Amino acid sequence: MRRASTLCSLAKGAPLRFLSTSSARQGPQVCVVGAGPAGFYVTQHLVKTLPDANVDIYEKLPVPFGLVRFGVAPDHPEVKNVINTFTKTAQNPRVRFVGNVSLGKDLSLQELQRLYHAVILTYGAEHDKSLGIPGEDLENILSARRFVGWYNGQPGDENLNPDLSTDTVAVLGQGNVALDVARVLLAPIDYLKSTDITAHALEALSKSQVKRVMLIGRRGPVQAAFTIKELREMLKMEGCKSVFQQDDFKGVQEFLPSVARPRKRLTELLAQAALDPKAEWLEAWKTAERSFEPIFYRSPAAFLPSSSKAGTVGAIKLAVTELHGEMSETQGVKNTGAFEDVKCGLVLRSIGYKGLPADPDIPFDSKSGVVINSKGKVKGLPGVYCGGWLGTGPVGVIVNTMGNAFELGRLIEGDIKDGTINATTARPGYMEAAKILDNKGPGRARTALARMLKRGSQ
Repeated sequence: MRRASTLCSLAKGAPLRFLSTSSARQGPQVCVVGAGPAGFYVTQHLVKTLPDANVDIYEKLPVPFGLVRFGVAPDHPEVKNVINTFTKTAQNPRVRFVGNVSLGKDLSLQELQRLYHAVILTYGAEHDKSLGIPGEDLENILSARRFVGWYNGQPGDENLNPDLSTDTVAVLGQGNVALDVARVLLAPIDYLKSTDITAHALEALSKSQVKRVMLIGRRGPVQAAFTIKELREMLKMEGCKSVFQQDDFKGVQEFLPSVARPRKRLTELLAQAALDPKAEWLEAWKTAERSFEPIFYRSPAAFLPSSSKAGTVGAIKLAVTELHGEMSETQGVKNTGAFEDVKCGLVLRSIGYKGLPADPDIPFDSKSGVVINSKGKVKGLPGVYCGGWLGTGPVGVIVNTMGNAFELGRLIEGDIKDGTINATTARPGYMEAAKILDNKGPGRARTALARMLKRGSQ
């Protein structure tokens, strides 16, 4: 079932408090900032291993679950099944969710430190990296993250309104997010109707003129960051052919025997698609009207304006690159000095994310985009921890986030049990936080937890 766009208009600016039935609570008071996978996994561990602990989860969006809700492709519902686990955690009477609350704006880190025994920062790496090249401010050069938010209904992205009147799109980056947006752009509309894509995105995509999507990466097939599942989906997509430049695969087959799984399986499939496609693929591609075109060894040098639409992107100037050193997954890359222009009317940047300090008191490494920490303990702030992409950088998939969060949970559990965190002295927790929020905005909305959770996975 498609999600209604009205999710985006949920009480913007007004904190939504999805409350348990308890009032004043005893035991360790723990605060989690960020209601995505990292926040829920660490909460799950703490309420399981510390039977008297209470956890309040603050989130700047009106709804929980973060990237699981808004970052997963609409045709991958199985990935979202973890929401059921998170919902069970949220239903625990010792867990409270408070939405539409921003750290550094509605509540400061110092206030949270005063109110809670432990503060856990898990608000993620939600800001896009920029390229810093000429023409990047042209219209229709968009973040792939925001494009995903647009078709998934993330509040704040519903009005992105990408111009899909072009026949050619360039996606910069070759990770799973890049493949996700390529698949959504090229998928038959009847296929998208069977997913939970938002109604406004479905309507726009039904009128799309996009016929060709280029997936541009600065290194080669051996270094491609997407996974084999996503590649298989593209190779088998109805009405879409995969087009490769065979010269990009020089030396790849000779290198295959030294590649470890699962990288070997992915590279083998890429090489097969490019050099010796299956007969069934070739037969299907004969009548395909749309094309998916991975392009390797190219790096954007500048964006060029359209000659027909003032202020809008019309092409990309690409620097031709080459690898240096022994062939490997982490091989270095350098420009050759050659350039080429490719026409496109829409560009989606999928070159990675970075975190930002939500509060001035958070020690932060701006270069790497992470909180300065040692195995989850924030530098110079006793009782303050960080997890997920905010602590490690945007690496791995949800299973990696789960492992990191459980490890962090064990660390905090140990600190509470051995007295590193003195949880014997009472802290007011949410009861005082609610007063601070009300003083900053009287009459803020309160919504029952059970009512929210009933709608949570829709």
